Amino acid sequence: MQTNFIKYLKYKPLLYALLFILLFVIFSLISGSDGWGSIADNEQTIGKVSRWCERVSGGFLREPSNTLGNLGFIVVGLYMFLTLARDSLANKRKQDSMFGSSSIAILYASAATFLGPGSMAMHGTHTRFGSWIDNVSMIAYILIIWIYNIKRLANFSTKSYFSIYALLLTYFSFGSWFIGSRLGIGIDMFEVSIGLWICTEVLIRYPNIYGRVFSGITVLVAQQFFGNPVLNALSNISENWFLILYFLPSLIPNIETSLKVKRQYSPWFFLGFISFFSALLIWGTGVPNHPWCNPDSWLQAHMVWHLLCSFSTLSFFNYFRKETQLGN
Repeated sequence: MQTNFIKYLKYKPLLYALLFILLFVIFSLISGSDGWGSIADNEQTIGKVSRWCERVSGGFLREPSNTLGNLGFIVVGLYMFLTLARDSLANKRKQDSMFGSSSIAILYASAATFLGPGSMAMHGTHTRFGSWIDNVSMIAYILIIWIYNIKRLANFSTKSYFSIYALLLTYFSFGSWFIGSRLGIGIDMFEVSIGLWICTEVLIRYPNIYGRVFSGITVLVAQQFFGNPVLNALSNISENWFLILYFLPSLIPNIETSLKVKRQYSPWFFLGFISFFSALLIWGTGVPNHPWCNPDSWLQAHMVWHLLCSFSTLSFFNYFRKETQLGN
């Protein structure tokens, strides 16, 4: 057992992940020793109920339960790195997939792990920086999925994949800090990314005329289901112009012939889907005006949201590992 652990530590990405977490802990202990500094304008003072139901504490962590719930991302992320290390030791290498030393696999595990410290910074500190890095971590993760799907549909290079990813993440990071959360163009990049993820999944499952027709419509149905009426959005299309984006992937040419992978949906896709959208439903209950809100309880809905989301990141990691190549 000890020998295997030493072997795993030779896998550099796992070592870097452990080092990052150690530095995060040290930096947090130092920064939090004086109370974290000024709170963000949209956060509540000590003793009040926070935006996510939990009462704001005067201790080391402003929202202890909601903060510690993010340990799920760190545990799951390290498990991913350990899985990739095992792949590497067993010489399991599949180009552009979730195996071994694949750059996309390492990016996925890194972003999944980063979700933990990112969200901890927001719930634990209530600072403007904490809120910003929380949003950056969410975008850093969700971009990976739909751009990965676009890569499969259009069959472009890994270099192009990382170029698109870096460009969008950089744009969001600077835009959200200097311009605002909607980036000056009236767009919620996380919400739009969820929509692009859904429509591209439909296209990968049905790379034909039926997928092209229904991929964007599926997103609108999902929005309707989660309380965003489609007719209301369409009646004010000037503010909801981004709905057009959900139909653009269907215009990718030759997906019937360029798609080179087949995916196995049971059980991991369904587990990931159920856990993530269950988390979305629970997320809505973890707010101060909801009848289920109990600000002094250690069991917080937002904490459950974090734990379910961490499980969904693992589920989708395993789902992508089930891809099979259809040929050259």
